[in-house]
Order: sequence, then structure tokens, then C-alpha cells
Amino acid sequence: MKYGILAAIIIFMASCSSNQETEQSIRDQITAYKKEVGDLNGKISDLEKKLLVMNTEGSLIEKVPVEVKSLAFEPFDHYIEVSGTAEAVKEAFISPEVGGQIREIYVNEGDYVEKGRLLAKLNTEVTESSIADMKTSLDLATVVYEKQKRLWEKGIGSEIQYLNAKNNKESLEQKLVTLNAQLDMAMIKSPVSGIVDKIYHKRGELAMPGAQLMQIVNLEELYINADVSEKYLGQVNEGEQVKIEFPVYPDMSFEVPIYRKGNVINPNNRTFAVQLKVKNPDRLLKPNILSVIHINDFSADSAIVVPSALIKQDITGSYLYTMQQIDNKWIARKVYVTTGQSYLDKTMVTNGLQAGQTVIVQGYNLVSDGTEVYVKSNDAS
Repeated sequence: MKYGILAAIIIFMASCSSNQETEQSIRDQITAYKKEVGDLNGKISDLEKKLLVMNTEGSLIEKVPVEVKSLAFEPFDHYIEVSGTAEAVKEAFISPEVGGQIREIYVNEGDYVEKGRLLAKLNTEVTESSIADMKTSLDLATVVYEKQKRLWEKGIGSEIQYLNAKNNKESLEQKLVTLNAQLDMAMIKSPVSGIVDKIYHKRGELAMPGAQLMQIVNLEELYINADVSEKYLGQVNEGEQVKIEFPVYPDMSFEVPIYRKGNVINPNNRTFAVQLKVKNPDRLLKPNILSVIHINDFSADSAIVVPSALIKQDITGSYLYTMQQIDNKWIARKVYVTTGQSYLDKTMVTNGLQAGQTVIVQGYNLVSDGTEVYVKSNDAS
């Protein structure tokens, strides 16, 4: 009985091992077939890029599929790009004119305030008390002056008494004006209309002249400041239109004139300042936001322009491929050119090409001088 059970176990294990080997071998075959299919697809793709035809001798020649463009004169503009930062045209860092304890703050951060609005009030008890005393003294001085004036007009009393009374009255009036001015300086008002962006002190704290109490910013109009390399000093002028873009707002751009051009070269980075002014009615732009300024430094109304990727280099110079018909065949021709300025993906060609010539714009990496080609898609027909 024991021997029978042992034999059954051995047969079962052998059967499992056989099934595992069969399954693994099938998986290996699937992997091999997939690799063959991938290789075949690659070969088919390579063949589809080329058209094999028979020449008159019956041998195979190769035609390379290309796309072409017929050249024509077109405008070309070159721009320099510089980074700029925004600054509010109207911005105020509020600081009291006199020192004192803050009695009241009448605004909160984020509030919009009009020019002249009362923002905060300092403790004015001493000034108010001095004003009250001064008014009392002034009332007395006024009475004395008026009496002396009437007596002097009647020829009674001396002139010096009249002049002393007048001087005393006028002196007290001037001191009262000064005290009222001090009282007014304790009333901190907004010099601009804008948003209270930051309040740096609290009620009861001591405010001092020169120490910032609040910051108010008006976002309706902004300066855009940038530094431009001195080599463009002659190409950048006030009043010229430039384009401004903002990385955080890809769909937003402005075209505005150059508002101001700096007159001093910064010796540290050899740049000069350029300032623009932009409207910001929706208040989306904020001070210190980054911008990209496009300044046109070169323009041509009529130029030969090609995609920059077409132009290659060898020891002789820059070249690209054109298409030329010879004996009813289209042949790729290597043409050396002189290039001008490039901007984005376009390059101006100043010599070597003419309007009406056909350049290869797709498939140029597959050809060499003399390669026979056929046009797969012709934009310039």
C-alpha cells in the first residue's frame, strides 16, 4: 500500500514538471514570434519610406520621398527677448510725519481706499491740549489788540503798546497754525488711491517717522522694467512698439511703446534700462511679476526665409538641399548659402537662393547631392 502511494506521488510530480516545461516553451515561442513581427514591421516601415523602381537597364534605383517648398520673398522680423519685472506706477509706503502712539487704525488689509482717506490716527492729547491753551491765549490777545487799536485810532496811548498787542496776537495765531498742522500730521491719510496691501503695526504700538506703517498699491497701471544689453543701444528707442508676454498668463500679451530708455550704462552687467507702461484694469498683473519683452531690432520687408532645421554645416560652409529636374528626373542638389539672422525656427538667407527655387523641407536627412527623389507632398506646386 505504501509503495503504491509513493508511486502515485512520483507520477503526479513528473506530470506537473512536464506541464510547466510545455507552458514555458510556448511562452518562449510567443516571445520569439513577437520579435520577428517587430523586425518585419521595422523593415516594412523602412521600405515604405523609399520607392524602388526599375531603370532602363532593368536594375533597381532608389527614389527618396520628400516634401518641398517653393521659395518666395516674405517679411522677416528679428526680436531680442529680455526679462522684465512689474512695478506699480502709484505705490505708497506710509510712514507718519511725527512720532506717537497709534490710537486708531481705520482700515484693514485688502481694503480699497481713495486718495485722502484717513488710515490711522496717532495719540494727539498733548497737541489738542496745547491747541486749547493757545486758543485761550489768542482770545485774550485779540481783545487786547482790538482795544489798543481803538485807543491808537483815537490818539490815546503809545504806538509801541499798539504794536506789541498786534505782534502778540499775530504770533499766537501763527503758533496756533503750527499746532493745527502738527495735529493734522497725526492724522495719517492715504496719498494715493489703491489697495491696503500690508499693515505693519497694531493699535497701541509706537509709530515713528521713517518706519513703515502701511503699504498701499494701485494696480490699475504698472511699469515694466528691464535691462537690455548695451550692444542693442542703437536699435532700441523710446516710442517703438514692443510686445510683452507673461509666463503665468500664456494667453495674455500687450503691445505698447517704450516709455523710457535709460541714459546710463550699468558697469556691472553692461546693460541700460528700458521701462514700459501698461494698463491693468482687471488687476491680474501684480508688482514683481515676471514678463518677457520682445523688442524688434531688425526687419526686412522682402527676404528669402527657410526653416532653420534645413541648414547644415560642413567644412565648406552652410548648405541645404534643393530639388532640380534633370532628364525628367527630380534630383536633390546641395546648395551652399549665406545666412543672416535667425529667429525662432526661421533663418534669413542672404545669398545662394532665389525666389522660385524649390527646397527640400522633409526627407532632407535621407538625401545627398545627386539623389533621385519624388515629391510625396508638394506645398509649392
